[in-house]
Amino acid sequence: MRQSAATLQTFYSTRLGHAASGLIGQRLLDLWGACEGHSVLVVGYPPPISKLWIDTARACVGVLPEGMGDLTASSARGGIVTTSPENRLPFSDNVFDRIVLLHALEEADSPRRMMRDVWRVLAPEGRVVVVAANRRNFWSINDSQAFGHGRPWTRRQLIRFLGDGLFDITASTTAVYMPPLNWRIITAAARSWERVGEAVLPGLGGVVLVEAVKRLYAKPGGSAPATVNQAAPAQNGVQPLPIKKAERVSKKEMPKTDSEVNTVADRNSMQNKEMG
Repeated sequence: MRQSAATLQTFYSTRLGHAASGLIGQRLLDLWGACEGHSVLVVGYPPPISKLWIDTARACVGVLPEGMGDLTASSARGGIVTTSPENRLPFSDNVFDRIVLLHALEEADSPRRMMRDVWRVLAPEGRVVVVAANRRNFWSINDSQAFGHGRPWTRRQLIRFLGDGLFDITASTTAVYMPPLNWRIITAAARSWERVGEAVLPGLGGVVLVEAVKRLYAKPGGSAPATVNQAAPAQNGVQPLPIKKAERVSKKEMPKTDSEVNTVADRNSMQNKEMG
């Protein structure tokens, strides 16, 4: 079950939530800048991220997955937050230049189907950043805070997952090194925690951020655009050819010349006569 939008709104209104969103937002601004001329989509819990570009991007849209409740927000530049099934985003194909997922992938019923639909609405050569709880940090096991729910990821797991889903990885990092404690002494020094964490414990921040670009074709030997879930049923009385056996058939095993073809035919004819 997903966290409600009201619960996340309460968290981000605290000193700890404000500090965490500031650290994540700074990473995104360092990566993408003001996104001028780009259309931006934020999936999951949009407000902490949408505010970065709502006044500079060509369009900034947020989507709350169904089950989180309603949250309405807008600006004079057309920023809006709506609700939608997590794997059926209400947009045409190839419409967004930049997409961010925050509090989206960890609690998704089917992460693969969600990312497939994100891939669909992302423009060719568009970029996506997934922000997810880091399995190797205390934030992921503190269920009293926003990142302690759902399935946390390691950076390697998230990179492998996106790479298997028609994305090329372009950057990855971790952020939010401060402890998940809503104490003023902790939150006031959030930037210092970040600098020390990067130097002493690189890769062990509270959240993982992975950026990827949309790939239009599957790599040879890699994942296919659509997976095969089960073998096709065989016709009555016909034994299906095992896939591994079919793969072992090579050109060397097949006759190449007319004489070889005739030799094989004569051999089969003699075997049939003997059996008769």
